Order: sequence, then structure tokens, then C-alpha cells
Amino acid sequence: MNIKKFVQQHRADWQQLEQLVTALHKKRVAITGAKIDHFYHLYQKAAQNLSYSQTYFPNEEVTLYLNGLVAKSHNLLYKDQVSSMKQIGHFLSTTFIRLFLEQWKTIVIAMILFTIGALGSFFSVMNDPLHMYAILPAEMAQGVNPDQLGSGDGQVYSSIMSASIMTNNIQVAILAFAGGVTFGLLTVYVLIYNGILVGALAALFWHHGKTYEFWAYIVPHGMIELTAIFIAGGAGLLMGYKLFVPGALSRGYQLKTQAKRSVQLLLGTIPLFVIAGLIEGFITPAAISLEAKYTVAFLTVIGLILYILIGKSLLSKKQAI
Repeated sequence: MNIKKFVQQHRADWQQLEQLVTALHKKRVAITGAKIDHFYHLYQKAAQNLSYSQTYFPNEEVTLYLNGLVAKSHNLLYKDQVSSMKQIGHFLSTTFIRLFLEQWKTIVIAMILFTIGALGSFFSVMNDPLHMYAILPAEMAQGVNPDQLGSGDGQVYSSIMSASIMTNNIQVAILAFAGGVTFGLLTVYVLIYNGILVGALAALFWHHGKTYEFWAYIVPHGMIELTAIFIAGGAGLLMGYKLFVPGALSRGYQLKTQAKRSVQLLLGTIPLFVIAGLIEGFITPAAISLEAKYTVAFLTVIGLILYILIGKSLLSKKQAI
């Protein structure tokens, strides 16, 4: 049986099960014995379909869909109610990590797009500083003064600059995610354009001999913020790709499914922005050595790597049970 026939043959049952999961979860229907029996029957069929799909279509979208549908149904049937904090912990340790690992390729693509923009503007401004006025917005180009960075007044200045960059990055993350509905075109533009801004600023500070100081004020919170942006951008790119190439499923269905997954990924970046904000508020403007700031940046990278590795390990253990 090919994948198209497989989907057509069982799609109606999957849609019924998905509707029942939503209705039972939100208590929109009366829970009767007949309703539970029907729900359990559909759940068993979906589990069998998942097993078949994992065998014959392991890399297809339908397998990911069935895996999510069966997991939601299983949780509704067997999982005890948990507290909100436990739900948040489960989301961050399992759901978010699973989604991150499933679409790591689009996250890498988002990082590459940002890097292309950054490198292009960096070399442009490095060759001719006047290009800065053509690349950067007028208020940014006129308001940046590299000579203030690292001075006594620069502590206040760097804090303002970092706060501005953090606010911009949160907006970038939301735009990069939402750009998925434009078949990913807006997402591509947002990632490249913001890479251009960062690259131009880096080149400007390089011309003033302030490269070491510039990155010392950026990377402590920037490593986490950029990671969050790449995750949001990857979510937008995946949504756009699935709309552009829907496969055996309709574009409407792909939009519904991928939008939900992308929203979950975007929600998972909120703690990253919170942590970055705390670093930006207390570490970036602090009167500590530049080396200490770089140490904080290094520790944030190690923390992110450990979070992914530990989350992946926990996820593997849960899937093996």
C-alpha cells in the first residue's frame, strides 16, 4: 500500500479520534460508556496505523502526525492529572525537546540565513564604513557611538544598547515564526535582515578597535537570544515549507498542524528570553571584566548543550518505556 492510499483509507478515523480528543479534553461532550468505547476503538486503530506507518513510512509526515495523535489519546486515557508546574516541566523536558530534535535541520537553516546576512554586511561596512548609513536604519546609524563603549558612561550606554537589542530580538523571533504563513518568505527576510544589522554593527565597532568590547557586551545574553531566534525561525521555515510542499495532506491541514507545532516551539523559547533578560539586566552592565562577561557567554552555551543532551536522554528513556 502506498502512502497516499494509506492516508485516504484511514484519514476519516484519525479525524474522528482527533475531534474526540479535543472534545473530551475540553469536556464538550458527555462522557458515556459508549463514547469511551468508541474512543478506545479509534485509539487502538490509530496505534495499529502508527505501527504500520513506522515500518513502511518512517520518514513521512503522516508518521509524525500519528505519533502525536496516539500520544495525545494515550495521555487522555491513562495519564493522571498533574499540576500546572508539572505540565510546564513536562513540556520543557519532553515536548519542546522532541519538537526541537525533529526539526533541527530548519533551525540550522535559520542560523545559516542569519549568518549570511551578518557576513555580507560585515564585509561591506569593513571595506567602506560609509556603507553603514545605507545598511542601518537612520536612527541606529546616528545613535551608535563606539567610543562610549567601555567608558564610565558606557556602562549606562551598553545597558541601553543591550535592552534595545533584546527587545528587537524578541520581535524578530515572533516575526520569524509568524512569517511561516507567507510560505516562509517573510521568515527568510527577517532572518537575513537582522543578520545584516548585527554584522554592520560588528564592523562599525571593528573600525573603532572595539571588537573585543562589543562582543563582550553582546554574547553573554546574545548566545541564548540568538538560539531562541533560530528556533523561532526554524519553526517559521518548517511551516512555510509544509504549506509550499504539503505532500499527501492538504495545505489547510498542514497549516493547522504545523502552526500548532510552531507555536509550541515559540512558547519553548520564552524561558530562553527570560534567562537572557536576566543576564542582560545584571551581567551586561555590571562593572566586571570583559573576560568575566565572555565566561558567562561560554557557560550559557554549555548550559544550552547540556539542556538538549539531558532532554534527549530523558526523551529516549520515556519512549523506551
